[in-house]
Amino acid sequence: MTSSTPPALSILIVDDMQYSRTVLKNTLERVGYDDVRLAASAPEALSLLVERRADVVLADWVMPDMNGLELTAAIRTRDEEEERYTAIILFTAKEGDEAMLEAFHQGVDDYLTKPIHNMQLAARVFAAGRMATLQNRLLETSAALKAANQHMENLSTTDPITGLANQRALNQRLEVLVLETQARGGGLCLALVDLDHVDQVSQHLGHDLGDEVLLGFAKRLRLSVRPTDLVARIGGEEFALLLHVHSPQQFNRELLGRVLQSLSQDGITTSEGKVPIRVSIGAHFHDYQQPLMTIRELMKKAGSNLEAARAAGGNEVVVS
Repeated sequence: MTSSTPPALSILIVDDMQYSRTVLKNTLERVGYDDVRLAASAPEALSLLVERRADVVLADWVMPDMNGLELTAAIRTRDEEEERYTAIILFTAKEGDEAMLEAFHQGVDDYLTKPIHNMQLAARVFAAGRMATLQNRLLETSAALKAANQHMENLSTTDPITGLANQRALNQRLEVLVLETQARGGGLCLALVDLDHVDQVSQHLGHDLGDEVLLGFAKRLRLSVRPTDLVARIGGEEFALLLHVHSPQQFNRELLGRVLQSLSQDGITTSEGKVPIRVSIGAHFHDYQQPLMTIRELMKKAGSNLEAARAAGGNEVVVS
């Protein structure tokens, strides 16, 4: 591309006067712009923008049905929804600083007074196109960074084998629930769930089979509680459940017994057949009437109960 060739831009001209549209289009094509579309009204322009975006819109201020300022507002709304920027140049026979200031206050990027000089039009379109390109590059970069950060956040709070939440996600949710319980009442139950001897399965039959057992157990654990309850894998064979109740009287300690029965009633199906499992659960219930506890203290209480359940031989629940 030579220095005299303008950058590639998609341009939309909106004017209810056919002669005016044609003159503007011919002027822009003569200076090198070859993607110029025409619309006879603002509604038609909006339909064309739905079909394909434009980098620059040149619109007459005074048009029937919807004027240039109303068209500008509609384009700005669409841009915000699509995280896109369209440069808008308004042209009119109105003169004076008040009209120009009104246009800029309504979101117009540039303003031309009729009759429009050819070189002035070309220069303003060039500047508007450059601004739109820079704005859209910034928006694309921002969107890419946002997506990358969200991906990193998901990775940092998700267990890679089971797809469940991990220890970090559990801590974040637990902190929120503790503060919510103290402020609004209710209670929570933190349960640590241990799947005994998966490491032995991995040692004897391979890590892939061990991962199958973990994945199958994770699915079973997820199905054993409510969709709103948090299920996490926080260690090699250790999982956690975080249950929230609006009233301490609603907490049924027998619930964890039913969870244990659901988890341990049968082996986990793998590519090598069913693998028998043994499960231990240690849990601690905390409500708003009790002194505020830290995450560390709650984990320690549940951990002590888990050790007691293991010491009892497995397939046991200990709740405090």
